[in-house]
Amino acid sequence: MFLGVALGAFGAHGLKDTLSAEGKQAYHTAVLYHLLHGLALIAVGWLAVLKPASGLVRAAGWSFLLGILLFSGSLYLLSVTSIRKLGMITPFGGLSLLIGWLCLAWAATPRP
Repeated sequence: MFLGVALGAFGAHGLKDTLSAEGKQAYHTAVLYHLLHGLALIAVGWLAVLKPASGLVRAAGWSFLLGILLFSGSLYLLSVTSIRKLGMITPFGGLSLLIGWLCLAWAATPRP
């Protein structure tokens, strides 16, 4: 979460005159997803305390971490370098984030 805030501030202040309009939008999306999924990692930590033996909770945590790195990371790099091929990585990060949410939801679902 610290890194998300720091990168958001850097984008808003340090890169405001450097990025194109499209680059600013991609950077903003990267920060938004970074911060939202940082909150998801906090939920994973909380659920891990309640269910310490849950492989689904661990899978959710790793999926969120990988998703942040791939999704937000590729958008951060794409916005500052304009290397369009980096956009091919972004969907893999999005898929990882979706897997994280499925694992988290399944782990949190009460079972008889």
